[in-house]
Amino acid sequence: MRSGAGEVNILRGIDLTIAAGETVSIVGPSGAGKSSLMMLMAGLERATGGSIRVAGHDLGGMNEDRLALFRRAHVGIVFQAFRLVPTMSALENVAIPLELAGAADAFDRAAEGLEAVGLGHRTGHYPDQLSGGEQQRVALARAFVAGPSLLLADEPTGNLDGHTGEQVIELMFDLKRRFGTTLVLITHDLDLARRCQRTIHLSDGRIVSDERAGEASLAAAAGG
Repeated sequence: MRSGAGEVNILRGIDLTIAAGETVSIVGPSGAGKSSLMMLMAGLERATGGSIRVAGHDLGGMNEDRLALFRRAHVGIVFQAFRLVPTMSALENVAIPLELAGAADAFDRAAEGLEAVGLGHRTGHYPDQLSGGEQQRVALARAFVAGPSLLLADEPTGNLDGHTGEQVIELMFDLKRRFGTTLVLITHDLDLARRCQRTIHLSDGRIVSDERAGEASLAAAAGG
């Protein structure tokens, strides 16, 4: 990856293929490269070597304008900090990607998106009028409203209490199933990670293990 200080080798020797519709968690210590990997998948950072293909598109061959169009059409992102526009209502926040795409029915589809996350009655409320859980549900509606091929979620429950976080996760998995979206989830919560079909462990910029659901328990049983 490149930064203002020049080339920075955060990720090294990464060879990863994720199937369409798969759910994958990425875990590892702080500084392992989890968020950097997500940024590369989203085309928000550029790799200094190798290649990245998402939904059949080679991200390395795209300029910034084409990357923006690619994200708009194929990628939804949910962050720990919600990242809603504070001067816009819930409805306006969800409509953003549709308006950028020139959709004539942007607000109708945004209203449907809010209804899908249980916030049809909060369309006119602003972020500071919503609880943390409600704000993250608005962020989920915004991420899914354009029907992305890939959803990237970076610690989506990090700012929520346990009960609210569980509700958000259930909703995220439900939306993923409904839309058939590929889900890549960064988390420190190993119980949450194990709910995915695969768990990728990163350490010092490298993949140290790639476990499918049930493999760890089977290995433990065999060892016992």
